[in-house]
Amino acid sequence: MTDVSDGVLHTLFHSDQGGHEQVVLCQDRSSGLKAVIAIHSTALGPALGGTRFYPYASEEEAVADALNLSRGMSYKNAMAGLDHGGGKAVIIGDPDTLKSEELLLAYGRFVASLGGRYVTACDVGTYVADMDVVARECRWTTGRSPENGGAGDSSVLTAFGVFQGMRASAQHLWGDPTLRGRTVGIAGVGKVGRHLVGHLLEEGAQVVITDVRDESVRRIVDEHPSVAVASDTEALIRVEGLDIYAPCALGGALSDDSVPVLTAKIVCGAANNQLAHPGVEKDLADRGILYAPDYVVNAGGVIQVADELHGFDFDRCKAKAAKIFDTTLAIFARAKEDGIPPAAAADRIAEQRMAEARRG
Repeated sequence: MTDVSDGVLHTLFHSDQGGHEQVVLCQDRSSGLKAVIAIHSTALGPALGGTRFYPYASEEEAVADALNLSRGMSYKNAMAGLDHGGGKAVIIGDPDTLKSEELLLAYGRFVASLGGRYVTACDVGTYVADMDVVARECRWTTGRSPENGGAGDSSVLTAFGVFQGMRASAQHLWGDPTLRGRTVGIAGVGKVGRHLVGHLLEEGAQVVITDVRDESVRRIVDEHPSVAVASDTEALIRVEGLDIYAPCALGGALSDDSVPVLTAKIVCGAANNQLAHPGVEKDLADRGILYAPDYVVNAGGVIQVADELHGFDFDRCKAKAAKIFDTTLAIFARAKEDGIPPAAAADRIAEQRMAEARRG
């Protein structure tokens, strides 16, 4: 555990990925809970971000993910125009075997102990039913079921926002927002990817999918027989004639290995932290690939759960999520004006909003 602590301290205090206000390590031995809650910033308001339940290879990997994800949430919430800072939590373990009511209640008590500095929601490995359990111990819980005063599944508006980001990318690159006749490859067709498939088919796009879970692929093909299937992500990103690549699973999809072989002209997906490391955004630009910053286009979900704190209204949320189209176009315009990649342009805009809030 010493190595983990040293790594955390170095990241927090000495690296460019640091700057977090607070990191909480949580453990409840009776339930098996091991969790990390990372609060990156509360400059704009209480930190808001989901809870990821995942079988990390090590505690250090879990901490690193919490730090990266929470930092991304600060930027996401700023770009979405929300009065929330960035936070994220990860629970270490396989949700299929470890998740229990006792564990979720213990986790809720840890979130509650922060007194509202962090507001939680769903993420990979957690669902609406889980948030209903967490909420029994913590009032700072969103993503709950409508029966329990919540907004329900946030992946609906996440997918809608990504779809708007794709339309804006098409407008910028090809001069027309329609995706009719375009070929879109989606890696990951779970909660968000499944809804995204529906939007694209309704628009008239051709869709190719892949997922590490065979059952997820079968479900999509059963619902939409016209959808094509790639054997894996490596095959998907090499599909000839691919117009748009949508990473919708875990982070790090855009790397030194994947970017050189991408056939798509646009990357726009729901996954968080798609850039494997700083500099990948320039590699994409050098290849003429337009990258729609992940935390901008996937903000529909956080827009939805944030609204839950004020009395949820779906139409109001959808209208806010529709503005992702305009926000994405504004980022592309800023990138062109400043001569920088879109990811850097989005960072500048978000950092400016956070800095102005601190000064205020």
